[in-house]
Amino acid sequence: MFFAHCVREHVKLPFMAFSLCWLFFHHVAYYHIIYDTPLVTSDTLFEGFEKMGKKHNKEQVPPAESSNKKSSAGKQKPKAPLSSSPTHGAHKTLEEAFNALNVSELKQQLARSQTLFPDNPSVWVKDLAGYLNHHLNAPETEPTLSSYAHDYPYCLAGKELKTVVKALIGRCSDSLQDFFDHCVYTMLRELDKPIGDPLHGYRVCIQAILQDRPRIATQNLPEYLELLRSVQNRPVKCLTIMWSLGQSGFYDLSQGLRVWLGIMLPVLGVKALSSYAIAYLERLLLLHANLTKGFGIMGPKEFFPLLDFAYMPKNALSPSLQEQLRGLYPRLKVLAFGAKPETTLHTYLPSFLSRATPNCPDDMKRELLSSMVECVSVDQQSLGVWRQLYTKHLPQSRYTHSLTHTHTHNFTQNTCRIQSFKVTNEELKDSANSVHLQECNTLCHMKMSSGGFPWAKLLMALLVFTACFITHDIRSHGSFTDSITAKYLHSSGVTGVSQQAWSKVILYSQQGFSWLETNAPYYYSEGARVLGPAMEHAWVRTKEAVVYISQLTAQLLAWIGRNTPLLIEWVRDAHGGDTSWKTLYMWMEESVVR
Repeated sequence: MFFAHCVREHVKLPFMAFSLCWLFFHHVAYYHIIYDTPLVTSDTLFEGFEKMGKKHNKEQVPPAESSNKKSSAGKQKPKAPLSSSPTHGAHKTLEEAFNALNVSELKQQLARSQTLFPDNPSVWVKDLAGYLNHHLNAPETEPTLSSYAHDYPYCLAGKELKTVVKALIGRCSDSLQDFFDHCVYTMLRELDKPIGDPLHGYRVCIQAILQDRPRIATQNLPEYLELLRSVQNRPVKCLTIMWSLGQSGFYDLSQGLRVWLGIMLPVLGVKALSSYAIAYLERLLLLHANLTKGFGIMGPKEFFPLLDFAYMPKNALSPSLQEQLRGLYPRLKVLAFGAKPETTLHTYLPSFLSRATPNCPDDMKRELLSSMVECVSVDQQSLGVWRQLYTKHLPQSRYTHSLTHTHTHNFTQNTCRIQSFKVTNEELKDSANSVHLQECNTLCHMKMSSGGFPWAKLLMALLVFTACFITHDIRSHGSFTDSITAKYLHSSGVTGVSQQAWSKVILYSQQGFSWLETNAPYYYSEGARVLGPAMEHAWVRTKEAVVYISQLTAQLLAWIGRNTPLLIEWVRDAHGGDTSWKTLYMWMEESVVR
């Protein structure tokens, strides 16, 4: 037992000595990295530990009396701040801070970090963010930076600094998601402090990440939405989150729309956040003139809240913001309908139809009308959807009928639609006798009876009027030469031109007739010689085909002859003995429609 105890103690002592040595050198190296001061080596390892112990004991000594403090205060010299720790407000503007940034020193710090932690890229990028935020010490502006360019403050960085940042980010691609989250959460922690550091360095890192990897901002949108709602009473924090995530949209429209729909749309009714949300959407749509890259992101679930915000009065938006959103609505509508509206518009029709109430605002009525006209005319499936919802939304359908009645030219190809609604109205007469149903039935009858604009009749009336005028003119002046029409044609030059044209027509006609008299017999004889046998053979085949078809249809004709009297007898019984062709036609039309 004693021997075993000696062995354990013999092994433990060297291990403890090694651990103490490692802790000492790690502490000294870390102190050198952070404060960038030269190392002062001690004579022995234990002397270094002794100094550390004395320092620790000195910190635990109770403070002396105030009189002693005053007497010793005059003897002590104030400590100068470290050169690598600039104070707040060291630079008046951010441009000065970027110009004063030592890129060579940054490279050395990053190289040192990579040497100490070769297998931990997250430490490298965090050191980059900390260094930039520490040295870009300039007054902080409002959190959304709306008065600057969309890539501010990253646009202020020089070419060399951008190269260093891009190179490091490229080497740490697997840690960028954690790095992005680290930057956002660190900014929020700084905002909790009474006097926090400026956040320019973290903003630069966020923009550098999202410029090449915009999808990183949309990987954890539900978590960020929950975070946004948890700090909803802190507008500065909310705007900081919205700004950070929204940077992805300036480089990828689809990611920007995902951020806006997932983060900003849910808080659009919050007064302190709605202004930036709409301003961001406006900048996003102006920056991306080509909307095709944003197709497929927005659907009916996201589109109709925007429609209500844009057109419904007395909502959470102020009138100016509502007007601003209404100006963006046409482009949002294009994004919602997507690349193939002929296959998607029928999914929007139910919501359009349910909003088409008589009490909706006039601007919204016009928008709903144009949207429903587009749905029915572009997507053929919209007719079936409307037919299914016709009885459920009868008041809205009546209103829609009244709207589309003034736009009949858009529905001329949908006569079957009107006929089907007419039949439905007839079927509902017995089960429901409401005012809306009667008005729907009346409008359907009006549409069936009304046609398009009578262009043919108008043209015919103009021709008849012109002929009557010329005839009266000739009779009143005795001849065509003395008539006003002839004088007008002569003064305007029409007579001369027409005579010249007529003379040319006569000349060319005479030349053509002379050519035919000379060459027609020859070409006819040649054509008869070459094509005659083939035409005779084709004529024989045609007669044989007619005989064959008549033989095949003989049985059908015989069946029609046998059953036609029975059909007429059945019609007579069904319609009270009236066998007129008009009644038969009406019955057949009604049967086909049903």
